Order: sequence, then C-alpha cells, then structure tokens
Amino acid sequence: MNTKRMTAAFAAVTLGVALTGCSGGSGSANGGKNYPSGPTTVTAPADPGSGWDTTARALVKSLKQEDLVSTPLPVQNRPGATGSVWLAQTVHKRKGKDNYISMTSLPIMSNQIRGRTEYGYKDVTMLGVLYETHYIVVVPADSPYKNLDDLMKAIKKNPKSVPVGAAGDDRLPFGLLAKAGDADPKSVNFINYEGGGDEITALLNGDVKAAVAGVSEFRGQLEAGKLRGLAVVADKPLSSKKLSDIPTATSQGYDVTVANWRGVYGPPDMPDYAVKYWQKKLKKVETTKTWKDFAEKNQWDINYMTGQKMKKYLDTTNTNIKTALKSIGQAGSEG
Repeated sequence: MNTKRMTAAFAAVTLGVALTGCSGGSGSANGGKNYPSGPTTVTAPADPGSGWDTTARALVKSLKQEDLVSTPLPVQNRPGATGSVWLAQTVHKRKGKDNYISMTSLPIMSNQIRGRTEYGYKDVTMLGVLYETHYIVVVPADSPYKNLDDLMKAIKKNPKSVPVGAAGDDRLPFGLLAKAGDADPKSVNFINYEGGGDEITALLNGDVKAAVAGVSEFRGQLEAGKLRGLAVVADKPLSSKKLSDIPTATSQGYDVTVANWRGVYGPPDMPDYAVKYWQKKLKKVETTKTWKDFAEKNQWDINYMTGQKMKKYLDTTNTNIKTALKSIGQAGSEG
C-alpha cells in the first residue's frame, strides 16, 4: 500500500437551537419575558440509536437533571435523507418559531455540497458547537478482516462483495481511507442507513461486511464483544479503557484524520430572546457533571462554541469538507 496523506480537519458544530412556543412562540407575546412557557421539542433527525438521537437524549437528561430547564423537553425522531428532510421542513414551516431545537452534524454541510439538498447551515439559526467525535470502522466480531489492509484489499479485489454501512456524511472518512489505501473511493459499495442502530443490525445480520460511524454509535456492541474495531480515524487511540486497544488508522499507515462535530440548530429567524436563552443554557450544560459523564462514556470531546468563533469554525469546516469531497469524487452540484 502506498501511504498517502489524506487529512481533513472538521470542527464540532453545534447548530442553533430553535424554540417555538404554542401558537407561534412561547415567549413571543411579551418579548420573551416568560420564555420558555411551554414545551420545546428536541428533534433527532435520524433513527433511535443514531448519534443525533444519543446526543438529543443526553442533552435533555443533562438539562433536566442539572435543573437548567424546568419546562418539558420531549424528544422526537424524524429520520429522512440524513437530516435533509427535517431541515427542509424546518426552513419552510417553522420560520420564526422558538419551541424547536434540532441536532445536527456534518450532513448539514455535506448534503448540500453533494447537491442532495438546497439547504445548509446558513439557512437556519446556529447556536453553538457541542462537541467533536471520532469516526471508527467496525466489523462483526467473527469477521475475516483483521485490519484495514485486509478490508481494503478485499474492496479492491471485488467491491460489490464488501458492502459497507454508512450514513451520508460517514462515507467521507471511509472514502478518504479507501483512497489512502489505493482503492477507488467511487467503487466502494456503500449501503445507506439513518444511524448506528440500523448499521449494527445490518452488521449482525450479515447484510454489510463493515460499517463506519461515530464511536458512540457502536460503543455498546464493541464493549459487549459483538463488534470489533478495525480503526479509529484519529491521530491517537481512544481514552476509554475498554476501547483503547483499537488501533488508529494512522498507526496502520493510513494518514487520515477526520473529526465529526455535533450540535444544535433552530428555525430561521429564531427570536433573539430564544437564541440568547439557549446559548446560555448550552454553555452551562457543557460544564455540568451529567454532560461530562455522557461525554466520557461516548468518547466526545467537549468543545462548545458560539458567536463569531462558531461562525469562523463552521465556515472553515465547510471549506475543508468541500475540498475533501471533491478529492474523492463525492461533491455534487454544490461542489
């Protein structure tokens, strides 16, 4: 294998949380003085078990357990086109609302760059970055593939015989690994799923031979011994004692480092009082023990940002993603 450096630096982006009160806004009648006065729906635009779902439920539990929010925070799953369906609905139907907040990550950039949706992070209200997380390539525990070289050799020999489970944005790090391993990224037989939960089922049923996603999505099955990690797409091993023996891609000669980010967004034109409220709550929750425990458990690197720092981070990340996607032939009409 001819080692090639394929490095993509991606920042953890927290998309703006939007809250809408009943009948148009829970605090709109008095300029947000009593905001929030009703429930705020927290949306994970993917299936249960996905990274967005894990993040949404961890965020709600942290906000409630640490007594930061007293009003109800119901969580809903709205899968569809790796977040693009819910994003479009938010843009078209929830403009100016203050009682919805939604989870997001790289797909809000990569889907637009690939030409799969006309909307992106600039079309909603951005609140802040929550954390970064690393990608991991996994296989069933009894897989014949013992390392990345084994997997890439099989893909080069017969791509169709090695289906790889991946959500939309997760194709990027695997594509970079394939290119670094002298395989054609366009030849990889990707099977699309809406999150890690579906990928785990596919792996255990034999529907796919390998999968790639954030560490948190496979953590439970890795610790239970049902899945085996081939590589962490990072420059150093995971800090978790139970997962620290999983080798990095770089240690296997694949110089690829890609960090995903996850965060929160709200509808376009979210009222200023709601923006300030949620920026304040998100900043506070990231310092709490409950949230830090979730971060340690799921191998999240807490990195809260908002305002101009976040804007620069998002813009730089978007540029890097576009460059990386073009390099492996995954950029579309927006590329």
